[in-house]
Amino acid sequence: MRCVIARYPFELTKSGVLASMKGVRPELVTGESVTIGRRRYPVEQVGQVITRQDRRDFTSGEVVRAMTRLGFTCHDRLETAPMGVPTSPRTTSAPLGDAASPEVW
Repeated sequence: MRCVIARYPFELTKSGVLASMKGVRPELVTGESVTIGRRRYPVEQVGQVITRQDRRDFTSGEVVRAMTRLGFTCHDRLETAPMGVPTSPRTTSAPLGDAASPEVW
């Protein structure tokens, strides 16, 4: 499939993208992402790998459109908290305010 990313034409195939991303370790997903194989990659990382361009040269929207047209599943944002990240807002046991007037958490 022919697509334009950062004003440059690319001939992309689903098998070509799978081969390019094979062995690439996914970075931490904080925004838009795409599922390739069993892994979820940030869109900007995928764009950098498949185009060999700097991430500042293209938009995530260009990559999302291309990946969607190839049949990959794209995600708008992180849907669940990453593993190992505490979900509670406070991890301390003592309040930060005045000791004489403890606040209720």
